[in-house]
Amino acid sequence: MMNRRDFFKTVGFGAAATMLGGNLPAAPAASKRKPNVVLILVDDLGWTDLGCFGSKYYETPNIDKLAAGGMKFTNGYAACAVCSPTRAAVMTGRYPARLGVTDWIRSRFQGGKIPADKKNPSGYTGGRDIQCPKNALWMESEEITIAEALKPAGYVSCHIGKWHLGADDWYPERQGFDQNFGGCDYGQPPSYFDPYKNKRLANIPTLKPRKEGEYLTDREGDEAVGFIRANKDKPFFLYLANYAVHTPIQGKKNLIEKYSDKTPTNQKNPTYAAMVESVDDSVGKVMAVLDELKLTEDTLVIFSSDNGGLMGPTNNKPLRSGKGNPYEGGIRVPYIFRKPGLIKAGSVCDTPVISVDFMPTICATVGIAPPAGREIDGEDLTPLLTQSGKLKRTEIYWHFPHFRGRIMPYSIIRQGDWKLLKRYAGSPEFELFNLAKDLSETKDLAPDMPEKVKDLNAKLVAALKKQGAKIPRPNPNPRPAGKKKKKK
Repeated sequence: MMNRRDFFKTVGFGAAATMLGGNLPAAPAASKRKPNVVLILVDDLGWTDLGCFGSKYYETPNIDKLAAGGMKFTNGYAACAVCSPTRAAVMTGRYPARLGVTDWIRSRFQGGKIPADKKNPSGYTGGRDIQCPKNALWMESEEITIAEALKPAGYVSCHIGKWHLGADDWYPERQGFDQNFGGCDYGQPPSYFDPYKNKRLANIPTLKPRKEGEYLTDREGDEAVGFIRANKDKPFFLYLANYAVHTPIQGKKNLIEKYSDKTPTNQKNPTYAAMVESVDDSVGKVMAVLDELKLTEDTLVIFSSDNGGLMGPTNNKPLRSGKGNPYEGGIRVPYIFRKPGLIKAGSVCDTPVISVDFMPTICATVGIAPPAGREIDGEDLTPLLTQSGKLKRTEIYWHFPHFRGRIMPYSIIRQGDWKLLKRYAGSPEFELFNLAKDLSETKDLAPDMPEKVKDLNAKLVAALKKQGAKIPRPNPNPRPAGKKKKKK
């Protein structure tokens, strides 16, 4: 029997959508060029790591210019506080809980061994009171990515940088991308300097070394420019997923020296600052070539991050905490959209948006329907981008059913200004915040507002059930406290 992926590839996405019950919008006029799409997803970039989002230490003139030319979202969210779930959500428009990718995916060198039957792990794990669902080792091939959705419409697609959604059989080129520079199962580069190796890893297997000592973010920018130049006469989708600013914290010497001489603020790491500036330079290269080739008017540019900033290298104040955590510092990230003629320059939107919205927004912009025959959790942001209307939904959700150091398994719902955090282990079970009045989440209102907690929790439980989320459960055979698990 033909599977869904082969079906879409055989009959074409538009025909498949119609046959499966999708409603395609009217095709754009034949004489009009289909808009290009550039999606820039930086790794671990915090909400306040850009000048246009408040940083007084990091310098990001190119990204600031991008924001000035489009719309900035002040309540933009990553779909998870860690990378792989967000990246899967970006590619598919579906919540991580629905995909079964709810934690970062272990690379093979980290123990993420691919089973002989090539079936993702299932079941639960854990030896104490609570068991957690096993995380996936890859995003399933049955999922339809943005690249696959755009291909039947004549788009050529390129992935550059971090992928982290599976090994060999699940690399970008197996998920609809025509080209892949650097995407593999790594969650971080062995080194930021060519030939990108360390004592444990010899290289990035999908990025051939070019010039010894060359900085990886510079190389990513060059590959992006090369792709745009080579495809300037056809519609293209560029997914520029910079490995920076993830660890290892390594920057170019001249930039480190520059920031070492600069007066620090709450952000004060000169090496991290150098990495941020290199990302900005990479964005600048892309914007410059679009201008040079007169493609700016025809290109939707989206800029964001896969989760909040890592505490230590950066500081997310006024947001609480950082990467991995359920507080705003872990999930709130920069969001910028630019499309001249569609989006008013210098506009700002306060409506909460999340990573699952990228897929349907891109599809709407280029004039195709999102993948049919499956639940798409995201919403087309065009009404917000054009300031012509509001979104239909009233809540957004997160689900992280895993232990992570001191972080307990949790789920979150945000409804308007209200945010409810629910823990499946540890205490308190619930925390309730009014983000409009308490952005730093300093006052837990749950003890004083039990009815609000009850209402939001009911909505959260219903949503997770609809998504097919796997919930942590009591261990039927708990290990006594203090007793260590036997080594195999």
